[in-house]
Amino acid sequence: MSIVAEAPGYIQVFSNGSVKRFEPEIATASIEPCNGYKSKDVVIDPLKPISGRLYLPDVPESVVHQQFPVLVYFHGGGFCIGSTTWLGYHIFLGDLSVTSKSIILSVDYRLAPENKLPTAYEDCYSALEWLIKNLEYEPWLKRADLSRVFLSGDSAGGNIVHQVAIRAIRSEGFRERLKGLLPIHPYFGSEKRTELEMANGSAGDVEMNDMFWRLSLPQGSNRDYFGCNFENAELSLDEQPQFPAVIVFVAGLDFLKERGVTYAKFLKERGLKRVELVEAEGQVHVNHVFHPESEATRLLQKQMSDFIHSF
Repeated sequence: MSIVAEAPGYIQVFSNGSVKRFEPEIATASIEPCNGYKSKDVVIDPLKPISGRLYLPDVPESVVHQQFPVLVYFHGGGFCIGSTTWLGYHIFLGDLSVTSKSIILSVDYRLAPENKLPTAYEDCYSALEWLIKNLEYEPWLKRADLSRVFLSGDSAGGNIVHQVAIRAIRSEGFRERLKGLLPIHPYFGSEKRTELEMANGSAGDVEMNDMFWRLSLPQGSNRDYFGCNFENAELSLDEQPQFPAVIVFVAGLDFLKERGVTYAKFLKERGLKRVELVEAEGQVHVNHVFHPESEATRLLQKQMSDFIHSF
């Protein structure tokens, strides 16, 4: 049995189809306040299975009846790795819930290659449905203002944001609730290479990038699949005005920066009501996950908070 695909330290895929994942340091949820927030794990769909982690800001008694906007977050990892339990995500999202005064639902969707696309999109959309269905049953959601819902995620999660938003605007249950999208270093692709992908010294990044797409794309699809190449996602002329406001975050030293910049340009050219592009100079891909308490991460959290509270 040989290894046919590998991201060292994260995943190995073997010739018989089996998969081995290596988890980094993880964090457990705690309903006791910690650093200004509480957290707990929830089951979104036990049959698939899909789970999530809720974050609730710990507020004083004087504002106990305050309603919070809701941010649904999708982790990155090339659709093949990543988890709500990873320490970096836990710290980043817990602190973000405090900074933005938001309830956050972080989603653990099923991973490729065992579950190829569009499984991740379907799982993450079901997390939105879970919010509505459990509004009366989940005590923490009684503090949720579901007229102000936002979607965010990094890397592959930023890709998922776009696909879930398209489906959400087609649903009367979510069209008016969904106020904004906050993709961070979104992971897109196409058969046509970008300038950076063709540059000298990019071979290693291109090879790893191609591997994750190969593992996650449906059988027989290439990188012009709608889930990879956003230009091929079905968004009609009638639907474009209904698309929510978008703020796209890119990192100056990110191999995928061009993809994020092009995505923002693509949305602007379709006349969306609000599209912003924010670049973190000198930062690398998903820096906020590897350094969740850095100055750059604090700035990102403030920028996200400002966007959320502009509605």
